[in-house]
Amino acid sequence: MAASENDRVGSVETRGIEPVPDAERHGHASQMFWTWFAANISILGLPLGAALVSFRGLNIWQAAVVAILGSFGSFALVGALSIAGKRGGAPALTLSRAVFGVRGNAGPTLVTWLSRLGWETINTTTAAFALLALLDAAFGIRRNTVLTVVCLLVFIGCTLLISGLGHATIMWINRWASYVFGLLNLVVIGFLATTVDWGKVFHAQVGPVSSMVVGVGMIAAGTGIGWANTGADYARYLPRRIPGGRLVAASAFGAGIPLVVLISLGSLLAAGEPDLASASDPVSAINTMLPSWMSIPYLIAAFGGLLLSNHLSVYSAGLTMITLGIRVRRTLAVGLDVVVTFAGGIYFILIAKDFYGPFITFLTLLAVPINAWVGVFAVDLILRRSYDGAALMDVGRSSRYWFRGGVAWAAMIAWAAAIVVGLLFTEASTSATDVWFSGPLAHSWIGSNGLGWVVTLVLAAGVYALLRRLDGTVREEASAQPPQQQVLPAPAARELS
Repeated sequence: MAASENDRVGSVETRGIEPVPDAERHGHASQMFWTWFAANISILGLPLGAALVSFRGLNIWQAAVVAILGSFGSFALVGALSIAGKRGGAPALTLSRAVFGVRGNAGPTLVTWLSRLGWETINTTTAAFALLALLDAAFGIRRNTVLTVVCLLVFIGCTLLISGLGHATIMWINRWASYVFGLLNLVVIGFLATTVDWGKVFHAQVGPVSSMVVGVGMIAAGTGIGWANTGADYARYLPRRIPGGRLVAASAFGAGIPLVVLISLGSLLAAGEPDLASASDPVSAINTMLPSWMSIPYLIAAFGGLLLSNHLSVYSAGLTMITLGIRVRRTLAVGLDVVVTFAGGIYFILIAKDFYGPFITFLTLLAVPINAWVGVFAVDLILRRSYDGAALMDVGRSSRYWFRGGVAWAAMIAWAAAIVVGLLFTEASTSATDVWFSGPLAHSWIGSNGLGWVVTLVLAAGVYALLRRLDGTVREEASAQPPQQQVLPAPAARELS
């Protein structure tokens, strides 16, 4: 089907969180490939790979296997959850109203919005470092406070332009910019490979299998899990007839290909530069490994890769903000989001002494409630066949998704219980002396190896699967006759499964 006037490249998308009608659905599963390819060609994959060697003691072959399993696996999950967007035509957290209730959904939505803000702040801060370094390398302009603020504003302005235009423009830019920045990254990767201490790489000891298990979890948490609650945002314009398996494959390969390359390269570099894993400024740390004449193309590639990731995050954050109940146009929601991001960037660059430490701490804390949501939402997606578009937009007592007091208690109890248990295994800290939070089981094998998020996801899914059968309001909603426009022919329904 042809794109509507609301979803054309270069025009402002006026649709907010309301479901996309079937008549306006268009596109192919390959769009998800380019969406996640673009989001993952930033340099933040290099420190993740370095951490596998520096902190987990893996050799390059083990690190490559871990990168494949963690990257492809986590984004296969992103692709699977994006099937909900194709079914319901709405953003992920709007569809979540059908799972948690129109009031109960506020908790997961708020956590998701905070998650997006955190990722945007990390991207914005890193991009500002890249732009500052680029100005120094190209023009000899030294970093100062005013220039730092200007660099932050430049990156935020680029993000605002792309995210503000909306879905069609984002999809178009993702594809063509991936070619440009992907090729530029390949050139940089080639030169970085020449700096590898191959003697240390090939003589590295084999790490324990337990470290590989932990490494898979670490890569998944640092890559796909952070995007799991946004996949439906970009699949909502796709026709229902597209098989769900194609979305899973497109997402897994789109993200997996660049991530495996970058994470593996980071593992190689760590053999000679073990401090890369904990660098306070990863852009500068990598830049020092290159000949001076390569700095400019490298820094352009770094800036572009971060921009491609950030405009996706800001777009989703705007939709999440509206779902949260802030009654503004989508474009204004995007604008409010980048204002908060700018403030966060100022803090990270001009006030905070450590960059990567707060990043890991942020991931550790938010992985718990996000994975609890993923577990609940995934079970509901498996059992659900349709969404009521009118009920998704109705937040009053008349809504089909009102359940009991506006809350689907089976989902809320499972989500809350999983968060509590997950936090028992969680420690969030920037250093040994700066501990933000430490659960009583944080130093158990599961906790000390960062696998609390896995426990959270599995427990949330299991508890919800049990309670869903016992909750009368959920059974009543599930047995209700779906809206006529949501009914799918039998072959299509089988494909979605």
